[in-house]
Amino acid sequence: MRERLKVVEGDITRLAVEVIVNGANNSLLGGGGVDGAIHDAAGPELRTECKRHGGCATGDAKLTHGYKLRAKYVIHAVGPIWKGGGEGEAAVLASCYQRALEIAAAHRFKTMAFPSISTGFYGYPLEEACRIAIRTCAEFLKNSEWPQQVTFVGFGQHDYKVYRAALTEMLGGTRAPMEGKGGTRPPMSGKGGTRPPVKA
Repeated sequence: MRERLKVVEGDITRLAVEVIVNGANNSLLGGGGVDGAIHDAAGPELRTECKRHGGCATGDAKLTHGYKLRAKYVIHAVGPIWKGGGEGEAAVLASCYQRALEIAAAHRFKTMAFPSISTGFYGYPLEEACRIAIRTCAEFLKNSEWPQQVTFVGFGQHDYKVYRAALTEMLGGTRAPMEGKGGTRPPMSGKGGTRPPVKA
């Protein structure tokens, strides 16, 4: 299990993985932070495709192509706004990761990368969000061959260190596997079979 999860510091828009996850808003039409950066890097075609989805419910996710990104696809997951923790935010955040993983597995994506969903403008506490992300992914991967590797991308040293510490504490060992700067190509060995087309 541990070898299928890793942490890097860097820019998720530059990662050479099959699919990246975007912490989107309900409109899917772009916003600030990572959301805006992904839309800017992908180009206007991404917004055009997102419009066809007609938005996305909080806790759910939708798949699009990646266009000018290094990743071929983007899964747009809408996280919760932090309201103190008493309004089911944890379950909704876990649902974002779960739905993104389900989409990745359905399309047999080998490699995927997550940003820290909801911890920016939406205000979710980083340490708690990291634990939810790692727990949800670890539980999913116990019963699924796909994706073969999941990367958590920390934007800056602080986020990276929090993710690394949480991964080590929750899954054991002394180091997060394959630590380093983002933008490097993760292993993508093996044939993944025929991938279904992108679905709305």
